Parts: sequence; structure tokens; C-alpha cells
Amino acid sequence: MKQGMVAGVAASRLLPLDAKNAFATEGPAGVGRSVTLAAKPTQISLDLAKTVVMVVDMQNDFASKGGMFNRAGFDISIVQRAVPPTAKVLAAARSAGIKIVYLKMGFRPDLSDMGAPDSPNWIGHHALGVGTVVRAPSGAESRILVRDTWNTDIVDELLPQSSDMVLYKHRYSGFFQTDLDDRLKRLGTRSIIFTGCTTSVCVESTLRDAMFRDYSPVLLSDCCGERIGYNLPRNNHEASLLLIENIFGWVSTSEEFVKALQMTTKS
Repeated sequence: MKQGMVAGVAASRLLPLDAKNAFATEGPAGVGRSVTLAAKPTQISLDLAKTVVMVVDMQNDFASKGGMFNRAGFDISIVQRAVPPTAKVLAAARSAGIKIVYLKMGFRPDLSDMGAPDSPNWIGHHALGVGTVVRAPSGAESRILVRDTWNTDIVDELLPQSSDMVLYKHRYSGFFQTDLDDRLKRLGTRSIIFTGCTTSVCVESTLRDAMFRDYSPVLLSDCCGERIGYNLPRNNHEASLLLIENIFGWVSTSEEFVKALQMTTKS
């Protein structure tokens, strides 16, 4: 019964999500360029003038030695594997003139935006040492998940450029109590290419909120990682991919995204 329901949902999406018809849009004269991206459950047409690439929480606390995950004993290689393909995506996107948006998980120095001490957000992050004073690799003082420190800096391989948009968030979703939606609307954004960590928490939370706001979200499966359930036969990463491609958006890969942009360049 459950398999039949999932198959039915996937089948019901094929007609309305024929992206060549539903999402090919005309931008300003001389600006609109469209590419067709191979994805699941269907290919999707992206107007590059109305598309952004979003990098969610690819920061030292989650992906670097000495960061919060590493200090907690988590296997950061799961996130680190997503760095090289994400770097290729960012390079291709910048060459194509696509806007890059970075989200960073970080709290104020006084932790006043963590929530009440009995809230799940406060309890979960407090258990991982949020606010603890540590030393960055350079020897400078830093603090776990606190804004404007080494811990919340983007990893060196994916550093933002001056033209990129960088926003802090203090909950899993980048849309919660931020001006992300307003900024995206000012850009005329319709499609968001998602990368980052972790797949089933901050990435999926932000992706769901994007879909609720009528953006078209595309997750690049090799550009994200998830530590929860990674050692189980059926892990959270794969569950998120299945859910997204059936309900919330599309799933593709870095290879397909770069290939689509290269085809546009050649043409």
C-alpha cells in the first residue's frame, strides 16, 4: 500500500512538473537564458537570471577539524566529501553569472537568539557546546557556533566572494526570522539549487520552507552530507532525497548541473 501511494504521488507530479512548460520563463531582454537540467522526477528548465545556488552551513563547525562536529566525535568526512563537487558547482555558477547565496548557522555572542533554556533548539545545541571558547587552527580565540568567529566561517575551499550574499541564521531553516525571502524576491528568484549540510536537517528545513514560498528547489545529491543514520542500512540522506524528489522539488547532481551550464556556454 505504501509503495503504491509513493508511486502514485510520483506519477501525479509528471504532468504539472513538466518543467519545460511550467518553469521556462522570459527574463528581461538580453538577460534570460534557460538550461534544461536532468533531475528526478523530471527534468527542469532553469532561467539562469532567476536562479540562485544556495550553500547551506558549509562552515568549519561542521566540516573542519577542530569544529563542533569534530569535537563531538562525529565523522566529518561525510560532510567533507561534499566539498569538491560543491566547489565545481560554484565555479560553474559564477562563470554563468548565477548568484551565490551562503547561509551560516551562528548565534549572537550572548546566545540570546538560541531560544529559552527548555526549548529543543537550546537543549540540542547546548549539548554540543555552543558558545564554548576554543582555539582556531591559527591559535586565535574562537567560539563554537558563535557569529563572526573561525567556527562559523565558511570552509576555505568554498569561500564566498565579494559579490555573493552571506546571511546568518539561528534555526535550521534559513528562512526563519531572516530577510532571506525578501532578498531572493528582490533578485527575482524562482529556482534555488541547494547544496550544504546536513541533508535532512538544515538543508531539508530550508528547502521545505523554499517550496512553501513557491520557489522551485533542486537538491544536488552529491553536494550535501548527513551524519544522522549514515551507518544504517537506510540512512537519513537517502530518505531526504526520496522525499524531495517525490514531494518538495527535484534531485540532481553536480555533474548534471555543470553539464547543463556548459551546454549553454557552448551554444
